[in-house]
Amino acid sequence: MERREKKSEHRKRKRKPENDKSLQLLQHADADTIFSLLLAAIHNSDTPSSLSLIKKCLIKLKPTFLSQNQNPNPILSLLPFLLTSKSAEIVCYSAEIVGALSLYSLELNEQVGLDGEIVKSLVLALGNWKKRRVLMAACNAVLDMATTPVARQCLLRFFALENLMSGFLQVPKSSVTQVSLCTLDDETVDGGSVACLKIGFEDDELPVLLLSASIILINSCNIELLEKIPRNLSETFLAFLKNLWAEVHNQILLANTMKSSQEGQFVMSNIRVNNLAESIFRLSMNSSEVATTLPVEVVKRSIFGLTKSSFENFMLSHWETSPFLIRKLSRALNEKDDVFSSFIESLGLVETDPSFLSSILRNLVSCFPIASDELDVLSFLKEVRNILGCPIIYHQDIRVLRTERKTKREVHFFQESLDSCCKKDCQFLNIDDFLKCEEAYKEGYTVALRGMEFRFKCIAAIANGLASIFGQPSVGVNMYLTPPNSQGLARHFDDHCVFVFQLFGTKQWTVFSQPNVQLPRLYGPDRLHEAEVENSVTKCRKILLKEGDILYIPRGVLHEACTDNGGPNESTACSLHLTLGIEVEPPFEWEGFAHVALCCWNQRQPQDAPSSESVLEFLDVISVNLLHVAIGLIGDSDPTFRKACLVGAMSSDTSYRLDQNQKTIFSYLINKINRESRFMDALRIIEVAMQKNEDPFQRIRWLWLLNADGETTGHDWNFSFMEASNLFPLCIEHKDEAEDAFIHVKSRFCDEVLFGDVLDRYKLLLDEYRKARKQYMNGMISLQCTS
Repeated sequence: MERREKKSEHRKRKRKPENDKSLQLLQHADADTIFSLLLAAIHNSDTPSSLSLIKKCLIKLKPTFLSQNQNPNPILSLLPFLLTSKSAEIVCYSAEIVGALSLYSLELNEQVGLDGEIVKSLVLALGNWKKRRVLMAACNAVLDMATTPVARQCLLRFFALENLMSGFLQVPKSSVTQVSLCTLDDETVDGGSVACLKIGFEDDELPVLLLSASIILINSCNIELLEKIPRNLSETFLAFLKNLWAEVHNQILLANTMKSSQEGQFVMSNIRVNNLAESIFRLSMNSSEVATTLPVEVVKRSIFGLTKSSFENFMLSHWETSPFLIRKLSRALNEKDDVFSSFIESLGLVETDPSFLSSILRNLVSCFPIASDELDVLSFLKEVRNILGCPIIYHQDIRVLRTERKTKREVHFFQESLDSCCKKDCQFLNIDDFLKCEEAYKEGYTVALRGMEFRFKCIAAIANGLASIFGQPSVGVNMYLTPPNSQGLARHFDDHCVFVFQLFGTKQWTVFSQPNVQLPRLYGPDRLHEAEVENSVTKCRKILLKEGDILYIPRGVLHEACTDNGGPNESTACSLHLTLGIEVEPPFEWEGFAHVALCCWNQRQPQDAPSSESVLEFLDVISVNLLHVAIGLIGDSDPTFRKACLVGAMSSDTSYRLDQNQKTIFSYLINKINRESRFMDALRIIEVAMQKNEDPFQRIRWLWLLNADGETTGHDWNFSFMEASNLFPLCIEHKDEAEDAFIHVKSRFCDEVLFGDVLDRYKLLLDEYRKARKQYMNGMISLQCTS
């Protein structure tokens, strides 16, 4: 025993001079010397002395390397090996160096990020969940790297996000959902502002780091990268985020915030409230678990009854033409067939008691409007990311109003909020305001809540089914709660067809005769003249809606509704109803179908690139431009062009009569275009647009979406809409040639275009719109704290 101890002591004495020599070199070493020592130690890294030397080199490197403005490449080349070392200390030191380099300069950050071996090794370290020190160091390095877009994309390419999310779900989390909101000392919370609120956690640092890094990378993903996240991982992580969001949203409403100087026992993250909301939105967009679609036949049966002829008769006799009442008894429904039963049960509505209002409203967030032709939901997110997840906003999400009986004028309960909205200053509602809504109801005000399809899964499923029935991208749903003896909205008409579903109580509707045959367009400037209004109110129809009844009102038809006193039993005099609006957007009117037909026909023409700068080479291009303008001009005056195109309607029992009706309408459109499209009329529209400095093709710019998949047939579609400033002078200078070419192109188009040739491209466009709406709907529903 004594002999072994002496031998061991002897070996130590023999190694000591070598260690002393290395330490002496390290004391005054520059980056090159450290690199040489590291390289030598790595070649013999199995020995304890070499590992010790590597650690000392890394410790020495951290404070000296960045201050010495040396070429980083030698050290960078060693990092992949060091990050995969079996020594936890070496991995930690190496990760700290990666972080320091990433923060030193933009150039170094991108250089580190673009080094695939370094990123790959760092991501492997993230998978070492059992070694807390390693995981924390690697996570900190990722956060440092993620300060630039280039590095974030490199991390995503090597699956850093998956490792971070898995790591977060693996590590112990005692109370991560116990949160507090913190504002920076120089910031104040204004109403429902969420961008200045950071989230603090009553927990240790590791899960907070993992969560922070995960959220940063999720919010840097494009659609393709989001879809590549393993489904089980994405859904499990999303479930946690939604639970966390419920607590955060509650803290926002309660205005429980503290200054950064008061952080105390909380672990403060760099996660802002809107960052969390955006991650939830992104992970939900393509989830099949959020907003489903009820089968078309289920929705159709729930509205129109069991017989096939009832729907067919409605479409041929009433759709976009005249009001139509469907009594509950006439549909022979049972509770299973009632698609709204689950929603009614979730409200817990008891007679006229409005107490359910505040419990619903406090669970909602604002749904910001998305442009009708916006098919890139991530682009929408960029615009609203600083306010995403904020509480509901007056006028945008909710209105509380009544119509005075004498003046027939609408009065808003939150008049100051309405004035603020008119000044573009959003008014966020808080818990006190929700209680005021209940008081307003008792004073005779109607509570109107917009965007129900973005707030409740069951409503979304019905809306999606109804949209499919009528071949439209989406259906909007509003809820109206009206107390006894009251009127909410004043007499008005809508720019979309509505189905009124009476869920609770009764309501007296007055529907007036349609003043004209021209259907109003969605968000269009159409207004009824006073004379037309006076003529329409002379003929009206009184309809009392009872629970389960459905009333269809076409767009453009004046109507108003009120509740009665109800006599001794006032419980029957209040009303709760939903309006489901079929909003017909420009591409999905029959005029839109005609534009798609012209586009498809033009793309099929065998056309060579112009061989010269002569205007004659561009006559066909000019003619197609003018024909699009001419079609729009006809659409402004012909009611058929404004009607909803039902070509994209999905139904398993579409009748021969309805199919033939679609083809008949298409033939009518083409004949109308052939007879009434005139060169001079189109040219005049171009001239007027130039004088007003407007784009004559603005309302059909959505046609560019037909080539969003990169397909190029015939002409490159990017050229198609010429600038008016170029188009008009050419037409004037070469008027006779241009007019002849216009007539020739119009005739060929009307003779050659076939209904069947347009269907695929039209339905592809409809699918793109539906996909974007579904993504938006999924994201918004996930942010509501409702079921």
